Amino acid sequence: MAAGIKDKVAILGMGCSKFGERWDAGPEDLMVEAYLEAMQDAGIEPTQLDAAWFSTHIDEIGTGKGGTPLSVALRLPNIAVTRVENFCASGSEAFRGAVYAVASGAADIALAVGVEKLKDTGYGGLPVGNMGTLNPQWSPSGSAPGNFAQLASAYRAKHGVSREDLKRAIAHVSVKSHANGAKNPKAHLRNVVTEEQVLNAPMIAEPLGLFDCCGVSDGAAAVIVTTPEIAKAMGKKDIVTVKAMQLSVSNGLESQHNSWDGSYFHTARIAAKKAYKEAGIDNPRDEVSMIEVHDCFSITELVTMEDLFISPEGGAVKDVMDGFYDADGKVPCQIDGGLKCFGHPIGASGLRMAYEMYLQLQGRAGDRQLANPKIGLTHNLGGAPSQNVCSVTIIGAHGA
Repeated sequence: MAAGIKDKVAILGMGCSKFGERWDAGPEDLMVEAYLEAMQDAGIEPTQLDAAWFSTHIDEIGTGKGGTPLSVALRLPNIAVTRVENFCASGSEAFRGAVYAVASGAADIALAVGVEKLKDTGYGGLPVGNMGTLNPQWSPSGSAPGNFAQLASAYRAKHGVSREDLKRAIAHVSVKSHANGAKNPKAHLRNVVTEEQVLNAPMIAEPLGLFDCCGVSDGAAAVIVTTPEIAKAMGKKDIVTVKAMQLSVSNGLESQHNSWDGSYFHTARIAAKKAYKEAGIDNPRDEVSMIEVHDCFSITELVTMEDLFISPEGGAVKDVMDGFYDADGKVPCQIDGGLKCFGHPIGASGLRMAYEMYLQLQGRAGDRQLANPKIGLTHNLGGAPSQNVCSVTIIGAHGA
C-alpha cells in the first residue's frame, strides 16, 4: 500500500525571474535567471544534478517537444531532461517529476524549471486552441473569461448569492491581491487598486471586469530538490520539505453528465482531500498557514476556498469579506500577489506559487513576510471548469 511522500523530499533551493513584459529577454534568459538564483540558494554545482524536468506550454521555444531547450540554455551536464506539459498546471507537473524522482531513490538531487514567453505569441491572452469536433460542447462560451463567468453564475444560483454581493466579494479578492503584489519586486502589476476602481472597470464577461482577470506575462521559476538527509549533510538549516503532492484529472464527467452543477471544481476537491490525507492534515482551516491558489480570475479564487475545504460550502463570500484571506487574516492567500499580479506564464506559474511558500517558510519574504508560518499550500489549475486538471502541493517546515 502506498505510504505517500511526506517529509521524504526537501527543497534545496528555489529561484524566480522577474515576471512581466520581458521584451529584454528570451525564454532562455528567463530560465537562466531563475536557475542561477536556485543554484546559488542550493549551494551546489551543476555536476551534482542527477536529472531535470522542464515545463513549457507553447512550441515557440526550441523545436518539437524535447528537453534540449533547457539543457542547452543552462549547459546542463548531459543529464536526463524530461519535458512535461499539463495545461496551466505544467509547472506543478515538472515539480512533481523532480520530487518523485528523489522520493523513489532514482535521483539524489533533481531540478525542475518552468518558463513561458506569452508576450511573444501575439495573443491578448492564452494561446487559442483549435475548435475540434466536441470543443463547442465543452466550451460553449468560446473564451476563458466566458467559461469562468459561467462558474460565477452557477455559484450564485446554487448558494443564493446576490449579484451585488458576489461582485463585491470578488472585487475584494482583487483589491487584496494587488495590495500584496505592490510589495513584491518580482510581480508584473504592482499598483494598489481600490474597490471602486475594480467595480467600475470595463466589463470582460459578466460579472468579471478588467481587474478580475489575471494579466499576460513572461516569466520562469526553478526548484532544486533532494532528500532531507542530504540537505542536513550540506549544512542546511530551516529545511522545508514536501508534505504532499496530488494531481487529479477530469474524466469528462463535468462536461458530459448533469451530476455536476458547474459551481465548483470537481478535481480540486479530489486532489485536496488526497493531499490532506498524505500530509496528515485533518482540519485545513486551522492547520494551513497560507495558500497560493490559481486565481486566473477572481471568482476562481473565491470558489477554490471551498474546494480546498478551508471555507465551508457557500461560506467563501463571508470569509472573503471578513478578511479571512487578507495578509493579516487567518489564512493569507496570494501573499505575493498571485496570478492576478504576476500574470500566468503557463509553464512557470505552479513553480512560482511554491517559490513564495518556500520564501515565507524560511522567513525570507521581505515586506510580505508572515509571522511564523508552518504549512503552505499551492493549488494549480489547468483547463476550464468543465474539463480540467488540478494539482495541490503542501510544503512545510521539516517535521511539522
